[in-house]
Amino acid sequence: MSTKMSEEDWEHTLLVFRACLPRRGRKAADDRRFLEALHFFTVENVRWRALPKEYGDWNTVWKRFSRLSKAGVFEAFFDTLAAMSPSAHLIQMFDSTIVRAHVSAAGAKGGRKARHSVARRAGLRPKSTENQTVAET
Repeated sequence: MSTKMSEEDWEHTLLVFRACLPRRGRKAADDRRFLEALHFFTVENVRWRALPKEYGDWNTVWKRFSRLSKAGVFEAFFDTLAAMSPSAHLIQMFDSTIVRAHVSAAGAKGGRKARHSVARRAGLRPKSTENQTVAET
């Protein structure tokens, strides 16, 4: 599909992924299609509902992703892959192109307003001062 990985790479990746899956529960029908759906989701920067039908029902993909994320499968998967790489200790990268902020995170006012106690407020300087200059005559 869109990953441009060789069949040998896919066999290796799927072996590692399946080894990281929980032992309980029903086994999924197609792990490769699921991983390709996640790849498409992150690279194309689409919403879950916009996943093409070739990856299956978007809701099924999302539910599986959510369940496996909570179970720590992806951390174990990436840690295992990194441990197998002879050069993983040389490369550390975080790609922020896949990080999304919630729509309300852009420019909304909010946060806690500072409220001082009466005792503390008495000791603060006034924010505006009266004109205290004395006219010299």
